[in-house]
Amino acid sequence: MNTGKTEVSGADGAGEVGGVGEAVRGGLLRPASWHAWAVLGVVLLAGSVRAGLAVPDGGMDNAIVVRAAEAWLQGRSPYADRHFLYLPGAVLAAVPQAVLPQGVARFLVPAGVTGGLVFGWGCALRIHGVALRSRFAVYGLLALALGFAPFGHLIALGNWTVASAAVLPLVLLLACRGRWGAAGLAIGAAVAVKPLLAPVVLLFLFARRWRALAVAVGVPAVGSVGAALLMPDPGGFFTRTLPFLLRGEDSFVRLYEASPGVVLARLGVPESVAGLLAAGAAVGGVWCAWRRWAWGRGDEGAARVVETAVMLMLAAFLVSRPSYDHYLLVVLPLLLAGVLAPGAVARSPWFWVALVPQVPGFAWPWLEVGTRRAFKDAVTLCLLAGVAGWRCVAGRRGGGGVLRGAAVPRGRREGVGVRGG
Repeated sequence: MNTGKTEVSGADGAGEVGGVGEAVRGGLLRPASWHAWAVLGVVLLAGSVRAGLAVPDGGMDNAIVVRAAEAWLQGRSPYADRHFLYLPGAVLAAVPQAVLPQGVARFLVPAGVTGGLVFGWGCALRIHGVALRSRFAVYGLLALALGFAPFGHLIALGNWTVASAAVLPLVLLLACRGRWGAAGLAIGAAVAVKPLLAPVVLLFLFARRWRALAVAVGVPAVGSVGAALLMPDPGGFFTRTLPFLLRGEDSFVRLYEASPGVVLARLGVPESVAGLLAAGAAVGGVWCAWRRWAWGRGDEGAARVVETAVMLMLAAFLVSRPSYDHYLLVVLPLLLAGVLAPGAVARSPWFWVALVPQVPGFAWPWLEVGTRRAFKDAVTLCLLAGVAGWRCVAGRRGGGGVLRGAAVPRGRREGVGVRGG
C-alpha cells in the first residue's frame, strides 16, 4: 500500500526534485501530529452540532426528501411536493429516516453529511496516492471545512448531494484500479437515488467499458422502475418533476440557481439567448472532456480519469436546472487532492481565484443579499469550468506529473480504461 511518498512521474516532477517544491511536498506528505487531528475533529464536530442545533429537521433539503417518504407511507404521491426533485428510489431510501424521532434526526443528518464528505475526501486522496494519515490529508480537509462556504451550506441543508460527493471519488478510485464493474455498480446506485452523477456515465462510454456501462445504466433504470411501481403516482417524476425542471418557473428555486443560463437571464439577457449560451458552454465542456480522454492514451496516472470525469460534471452544472453552490463539492475535493502533482488543475492560479467568491465571511458588495448569492456562485462555477477545460485541451499529452499511488501500478497492470480509448 502506498504511504504517500514523494516519488513523481513525468518530466515536470524531475525538475523539482531537491528543490523547494519537493521539500514542501515532502513535508505535507509526512504523518500529521495528534494536534492537527484534534483540531480537525473539533472543527468537524462543531460544524455538525451547530447545524443540528440550528435546524430541527436535519436541514431544509433533507426535510423535503423525508416529507416525500412520509407522504408515500401515508399513501400519497411523493411528487405532490414540486420541490422533490429526486428519482423514486430516493423515497425508499428516506423511509428509515422518516420513522426516526426528530430529535435524533436533527443531529444524525448533519453528522451523516459530514461523514460522507470526509469519506469522499479520503477516496480522492487515495486516487492520487496520498496517505490518509498525512498532513496534507488533515490540512486539506480543514481548508474545505473552514475556507469553502458550500461545505457548511451542504451540512446545514442536509442535501442529498452528499451521496454524489462521496460516491464519485469512490467510483474514480475503483476505475483507476481497473475495477470498472464495481465502479459502474457504485455510480448506478448513486444515480438511482439522485441523478446528479449521470454525466459521468459518459466516462464509461469514452473508455469503452461496455459491461460497466450497462451496469451503470441498468441499476438506476431497474431500481427506479421498481420503486415507481410502489408509488401511487408511478409516473410522477416525468409528469411533475421534469416539467418543473424544464420550465424553471419556481421563484424560490431560481433565486439560488448558479447555472449561467439562469443567472444571465436575471441580469437581463433574453432567456433564449442565455439558454443557448449555457448549452453551448456545456457542449464545449463535454468536448474538452473527450479531448482529455483521447489525448491521454498511455497515461498511467489518475489525472486522465479524474480530469475527464470532473469536466463532464462541470459541463453538466453549466446547463443543469437547478445548479447550486454545493454541487461543487462533488468535484472540488478531487481537484484539490491532486494539487501535489505537477501539472494539476489546482496548480493554476485561476483555480484559486475561482474559489475566492466562496470564502466565508468575505463581504461582496451588492452580492451579499441572499437572493443574489447565485451570481458569485456562477462566477466560481464558470471559472472552474474554464480552468478545467483549458487543462483538458492545452495540458501536456499523457498528463505527466502524477504522484504514484495505489491506483497507478494496478491501473498500469489492468489498463486504466485505455482499451480502445
